[in-house]
Amino acid sequence: MAIILNHVVVCAADNLTAARSFADVMGLRLGPFEGIDGKFATVPVNDSLTLFFVTADSAAPQHLAFEVDAASFAAILGRLREHGIPFGNDPRDPANGRTDHPLAAQGCFRHDGDGPLFEVTVGHPAR
Repeated sequence: MAIILNHVVVCAADNLTAARSFADVMGLRLGPFEGIDGKFATVPVNDSLTLFFVTADSAAPQHLAFEVDAASFAAILGRLREHGIPFGNDPRDPANGRTDHPLAAQGCFRHDGDGPLFEVTVGHPAR
């Protein structure tokens, strides 16, 4: 059997706000609250991966990277601009407004502010 990543827990100051922001930018929908006492705000990413956002006082830095096609990237970039969310081509400067990703055809980073650093690339980043 292949190993499939089923879910990732994402820490944020406010789980619902962070989940809504991620879902909105990525063009996804919120899922149901899950977990013990319904503490996770969920965002299904695809058939095998769901992000579980949890409210936490503090969290270790996280970096989540997503590969999309060119049309999806253009739509994501449009939503970032529409909502005035800073983005950039460098994880050390995720607000420089550039999308010329150093390891992929095109890409950007976005810091959620109270959660992880999200990366979206067109094509597979070089390894």
